[in-house]
Amino acid sequence: MAKIAALPIVGMVLAECAQAGLMIVSKAAMSTGMNNLIFVCYSNALAAFVLLPTSLFFHRSTERPPITFSILCWFFLLGLLGCIAQLIGYAGINYSSPTLGTAMLNLIPAFTFVLAVIFRMEKIDGRSCSTLAKTLGTIVSISGAFIVTLYKGPPLLMTASVDLLSHNQLFLPQSNWVIGGMLLGFHCVVAAAFLIIQASVLKKYPAELIVVFYYCFFVAIQSGVVLWFVERDLSAWALNPKLRLFAVLYSGVFGSAFQVGVSTWCLNRTGPVFVSMFKPLGIVVAVAIGVIFLGDTFYLGSLIGAIVIVTGFYSVIWGKANEEKMDDDAGARSLASKKQRIPLLQNIIEEI
Repeated sequence: MAKIAALPIVGMVLAECAQAGLMIVSKAAMSTGMNNLIFVCYSNALAAFVLLPTSLFFHRSTERPPITFSILCWFFLLGLLGCIAQLIGYAGINYSSPTLGTAMLNLIPAFTFVLAVIFRMEKIDGRSCSTLAKTLGTIVSISGAFIVTLYKGPPLLMTASVDLLSHNQLFLPQSNWVIGGMLLGFHCVVAAAFLIIQASVLKKYPAELIVVFYYCFFVAIQSGVVLWFVERDLSAWALNPKLRLFAVLYSGVFGSAFQVGVSTWCLNRTGPVFVSMFKPLGIVVAVAIGVIFLGDTFYLGSLIGAIVIVTGFYSVIWGKANEEKMDDDAGARSLASKKQRIPLLQNIIEEI
């Protein structure tokens, strides 16, 4: 049981590592002049190509509900939200930086929690320790993520400068920082709605990888249709320099197929708030990548923020675990009560 409970946590940590890497390679590709629409189209087309045989293999022995027109409409809506979120998100990163992008992602838990409450996917009880733990954990995690981004403090660990993916140009703040921040904020709203719709779709069609395949398929189709009208220059589709090809391969395999697939699997087992709570971890991963691979400096603010984020995670995970334990105990008591009634009914029947 403990191993099963730990799998979603490990899966979300790996998914956020892939997400942090996607932030960096996508910014690097768009810094070469690559259209973000083309990047989205290529990445999701590759992801759909990878997921088609993978989904059929993993779900070969399970009974899958039929794909009706209604289910296809839900897949299309999921793809539409995902397409909008990706386009706005990449545009925001292009206008600003991966640092601001990872910071703004931490607004998703708050939006998701509110939407989950509105759609009654999360229980709210002001007297419950579980509810208080999840609420405070959400606030603490978001606060820690902003500490990592906005407060540096004195350097704790300095490494030699590494010229990788034109590091200085890659993280240089631009004049359109405010526009990028607004786009990323809207991206978080759409992403939160996406998580809620995705949870609803998985209840109707509980085959995670097949859902992700159709999601990537429809995103590729929708972005391709838009490109047909807005980008007629065929040279813009070229994957030169090689950095663009690497970014598309990474995004398609790790950013879309792996990251979305693992997140969807975890979402189906834990709920949308648990999944969105791991978004602040992207800040910590980005800091680690910066120190190890990009020659960044590790500051006191990064350490403090990481500790605050971990504290928030423990609070939310404890709240979820305590809530599940209470539900299991309530179910066990209900079952025991039914078993006690059965012999009583049998005695009454025998007496009659």
